[in-house]
Amino acid sequence: MGSAKMRCLLPMVQKLLVCALCSLVLTFSGIGVSVAADSYPNRGIRIVMPYPPGGGGDTIGRPIAKKMSDLLGQSVVIDNRGGAGGNIGMEFAARSAPDGYTLVMGLTAQLAVNQSLFKNTGYDPVADFEPISLIANGAYLLVAHPSLPIKTIKDLVDIATKRPNQILYASSGNGSGAHLATELMKTMTGIKLVHVPYKGGGPALVDTISGQAQLLFATPVAAGGHLRSGRVRGIAVSTSKRVLSFPDIPTVAESGLKGYDSGVWYGLLTPKGTPSAIVGRLNSELKKTLTDTSVSSFLSQNGIDAIGSSPEVLTQYMKSEMTKWKEVIKAANIKID
Repeated sequence: MGSAKMRCLLPMVQKLLVCALCSLVLTFSGIGVSVAADSYPNRGIRIVMPYPPGGGGDTIGRPIAKKMSDLLGQSVVIDNRGGAGGNIGMEFAARSAPDGYTLVMGLTAQLAVNQSLFKNTGYDPVADFEPISLIANGAYLLVAHPSLPIKTIKDLVDIATKRPNQILYASSGNGSGAHLATELMKTMTGIKLVHVPYKGGGPALVDTISGQAQLLFATPVAAGGHLRSGRVRGIAVSTSKRVLSFPDIPTVAESGLKGYDSGVWYGLLTPKGTPSAIVGRLNSELKKTLTDTSVSSFLSQNGIDAIGSSPEVLTQYMKSEMTKWKEVIKAANIKID
């Protein structure tokens, strides 16, 4: 009888032991996450930049990384991984350990456009990442090589009408913000230009400066020095207001294309599964960074408005922008070869 009772009780004892072990595992796992978050960061952090060096995102990313280094007490460095419209860098970041030591700065293209352009980007901006914060929103400057005899949008329309498909415009890649900004202008004016995509804003700007291409929508932070030196000529600003550092350059809308408005925005994310305490710490330090006078002044002088937001706001903004640009891409029949 005793043996029979023992056999009956054995499964119950085993279940109790399993439950106790599971409880211990969950407890220690929670302690581990808490300890990891409390000691974060204890080594260097990298911000993946899905473009080569020299572009607008890269240029604004560096002062932000420097200030965050000061606030976090650890080195924060930019890790450039360009190619495929930013998909290579984004996929690399998505597959990295969710420990807060690999972040990624995505632009409009990676966070709202590429999903409508590529059959397989290798990542999902919402499902594969923990959002940290919107960083900033900025304008593009339409710049021209001095060999192209234009000073205004009207000049461009006139010469492009007389020379259809003879003017080359560069962009930081198929479906990039610079590409979409130009296509929007083409749609509104009816002019025909030839698109030359590059693997980032840096290489596109280099070839525009050299005259390999004649036009480019570039970020003010990337093109500013070349505008001042006369290597390129400023034609118009893509957003609804002028750039503080170049007050004499009119907006595209002011130049006759009423309703034209196209900018670039930036967001900071980390791989899915990163502990919420670490995300919260990064959000807090990024907001402090964006309100620092040296950083905010640098951004505003280059046509960029610092934002700083909650993670939830970044998620909702990405979703709304995905819907918006999906419609634009469909209407313009933009495809990736």
